[in-house]
Amino acid sequence: MNAKEIISSGRAILGIEFGSTRIKAVLIDPDNKPIAQGSHTWENQLVDGLWTYSTEAIWYGLQDCYADLRKNVLKEYDTEIETLAAIGFSAMMHGYMPFNESGDILVPFRTWRNTNTAKAAAELSSLFNYNIPLRWSISHLYEAIIDNEEHVQDITFLTTLAGYVHWQVTGQKVLGVGDASGMIPVDPFTKTYDATMVAKFDKLIAPRGFSWKLLDILPRVLVAGENAGFITPEGALKLDVSGHLKPGIPVCPPEGDAGTGMAATNAVKQRTGNVSAGTSSFSMIVLEKPLSKPYEPIDIVTTPDGSLVAMVHCNNCTSEINAWVKLFKEYQELLGVKQSTNDLYSTLFNVAMSGDADCGGLMAYNYVSGEPVTGLSDGRPLFVRSASDKFTLANFMRAQLYGAIGVLKIGNDILLKEEHVKVDRITGHGGYFTTPKVGQRMLAAALNSPISVMETAGEGGAWGIALLANYVVNNPQKLNLADYLDQVVFAGNTGIEVAPTAEDVEGFNRYIAAYKASLPIEQAAVEHKA
Repeated sequence: MNAKEIISSGRAILGIEFGSTRIKAVLIDPDNKPIAQGSHTWENQLVDGLWTYSTEAIWYGLQDCYADLRKNVLKEYDTEIETLAAIGFSAMMHGYMPFNESGDILVPFRTWRNTNTAKAAAELSSLFNYNIPLRWSISHLYEAIIDNEEHVQDITFLTTLAGYVHWQVTGQKVLGVGDASGMIPVDPFTKTYDATMVAKFDKLIAPRGFSWKLLDILPRVLVAGENAGFITPEGALKLDVSGHLKPGIPVCPPEGDAGTGMAATNAVKQRTGNVSAGTSSFSMIVLEKPLSKPYEPIDIVTTPDGSLVAMVHCNNCTSEINAWVKLFKEYQELLGVKQSTNDLYSTLFNVAMSGDADCGGLMAYNYVSGEPVTGLSDGRPLFVRSASDKFTLANFMRAQLYGAIGVLKIGNDILLKEEHVKVDRITGHGGYFTTPKVGQRMLAAALNSPISVMETAGEGGAWGIALLANYVVNNPQKLNLADYLDQVVFAGNTGIEVAPTAEDVEGFNRYIAAYKASLPIEQAAVEHKA
């Protein structure tokens, strides 16, 4: 069947992911190949000191994204999307979305970007003997409790952004195990919330006298391949305001962007890993065994099928690069130079390849917001140099590219050098890798490991959740997820690999040593900013 016939017969599969700056829809065929896309651009807002997206922005963004997909399908294939074989929703992980009995959100969505939960995260990490990051849902919940926020007593449901959208279109209060592991730790054997930690939390808050216990308000946990409900009539209209989309479509468990990144890069099997580098960045390495002890810079989450994953999450990545490219674009326009923004990115990324391996002494901190891995509760983008440093465009751009993954290296050095975690393959995806081989070469130098990028890497998490949706309805051999991805989706394709050079590795090590030694400069900039 051709793409038009697949769509018109309802055999296409849809994945939608809510990223930090873009909501993206990818329509795939039963063989997992993308056949249409749609998107919507959005931005978080700083409201009362907290980063948020309004529920109005969530629904407008979803509907506009789907409308864009529908328009593109009509233009490309002259056919309407009436039904689908399956749908999946994913979104940026963690954060805090509490609802009351009437289904009303009690406070504006608090995203992963917020760092106001330091006290709660520290207390819970000590209680559980387990690293509990600032952005996890349990940290937000406990911070609201110790801050005596009145809304807490009225909570009947607490979920993530992906879980919220899924609930609204299916009526099911469920969550994929990977996303659930960013709410409170998950037991890899039971594939649900860790019972010991749940009991400890309930005991901790018992004196508060709330009417609920933790499991009363958390979503039910599902693993990849399980059916997570069907699109309701109301849900179909919430998604497609034109009214063409029919209800009854099966939906896979909603997942976080970390899980969809693992699926999209075939990094679900043990000893594989991936790096997602865009507005934020994170690396995911699937572990053969638990780490020897908790580490504050390392989160332990799971794959979409419940295997333990060591995650290094960085709040900042390419936003500062984007700001500089925008500045260069303004200068081009002043000169009357005509060049597309994409070509400008490519030009600037490629010039970095000719810079000194240690950036000539130049230093860049990309902290648009706080960065927990390096202990910064707030951020201020900073470029630092001395008069004797080699201040060239090539070194400047290389410093920006290094700076975007500097925190990622600090976290991964713990895994690779202290815990001696073994990794056979690391795959990169996200905007950092759009210019061929440049981002790969920089990351290879940072991690001293070969980095692969696949042709499908640009499809990102929306493609990843579409794969997980297809896995629910199109797996006749009943393969486990790792084998399904390896044998069916990727069929042995491991992408294009770039290996590190000794010179680059040595240069990045010099850069990161200076980066860590100079962190007090960034701290001072944060403390004294107006």
